[in-house]
Amino acid sequence: MSIQHLTNIVWLILQIMIGYNLILPFILLLVYLIMRPKKNYGYNSINIGQEADYAIIVTAYEQTSLLAGVVASILKLKYSNYLIYIVADNCDISTLHFEDEKVIVLRPEEVLSSNTRSHFYAINRFKRNHERLAIIDSDNLVDPNFLNALNYYFDQGYYAVQGLRDAKNLDTLYACLDAARDIYYHFYDGKLLFSVGSSATLAGSGMAFTTRLYKECLAHQDIVGAGFDKILQKEIVNRGYRIAFAEGAIVNDEKTSKSDQLVNQRARWINTWFKYFTFGFTLLGKGVVRRNINQFLFGLILLRPPLFIFLLLGLICLMINLIFNPMLAMIWMIGFILFVIGFFLALVINKTNPKIYQSLWGIPKFIYFQILSLFKVRNANKHSVATKHFHEEKSNK
Repeated sequence: MSIQHLTNIVWLILQIMIGYNLILPFILLLVYLIMRPKKNYGYNSINIGQEADYAIIVTAYEQTSLLAGVVASILKLKYSNYLIYIVADNCDISTLHFEDEKVIVLRPEEVLSSNTRSHFYAINRFKRNHERLAIIDSDNLVDPNFLNALNYYFDQGYYAVQGLRDAKNLDTLYACLDAARDIYYHFYDGKLLFSVGSSATLAGSGMAFTTRLYKECLAHQDIVGAGFDKILQKEIVNRGYRIAFAEGAIVNDEKTSKSDQLVNQRARWINTWFKYFTFGFTLLGKGVVRRNINQFLFGLILLRPPLFIFLLLGLICLMINLIFNPMLAMIWMIGFILFVIGFFLALVINKTNPKIYQSLWGIPKFIYFQILSLFKVRNANKHSVATKHFHEEKSNK
């Protein structure tokens, strides 16, 4: 075999590894439409006497300004059997006062600087043996039906459920584009991926697990920096479980509103992908050997680079082929067209706010700042262990 022939094979394989990311969402959508799974948002009311016992863990790092809002929203849940554990890591809690006995404020004696350390700090101080735990960020607002929607899937036998994170603020261009990205991922990596037999990806908050499974997956690991959800989802799927997607379990999430905030946040996220994308090979291999569609599809998703990276790589491949192989360039064009159609269908199907459509002109600017974040990837977790929020909290009415 000549060197040129070998080079051509490697180049083709590389293009396939990049290009499948463009068409996979569209394929998932076609499979979803063919299967037409039953729509259920999980708003089923249940007998109060049969309510499962939840621990709702709210983690805060350095900032406490948004805690009053998230606690107020949780206390409006149409549910009674839960306790709220606020872990205020490296925070001044002198101004935190909650009259409701359901709210327990915990301030670690030493700085934890880790989501999982904060979670287990709360778990080790549970007031009772909670059957399930839900993880909420300090910048979230929780829908009143949140726990009822989660229960619909737990009652079907699932041990892990991811809710829907909806935008809380659309006050800037970056916030709107961040929300558009979330809609895309929740639709394809959440709703559709789960509907076709795999697992929803975890989003870091708005998710719940049986306490036993969470401890089994992470109790033996000390995870520092961002990415605990990446490890957790791998551990769950590796054990043969599926992560359900509860479209009705809604939390309103704070979107990035400033460029420097966006750069630092994305640097951490990109860093976690480089650290953990190899999990995809493990699950992909297991899926093939075991003929397990859950592990196989989830492995493919874990191998996918962040959105802007595979779009840029695809654009480079398109440009090269325009010069050397027009036929392949045409295939790349079709791939990009299918991706754009899939992206807009996600927005249309989810009845997206007009503000988000109006912000799409800023996508190149959004990508530019994410490219800047690549230069911070190596030391991403040193910039901050949590996103700083600047959007002012409105009263929770």
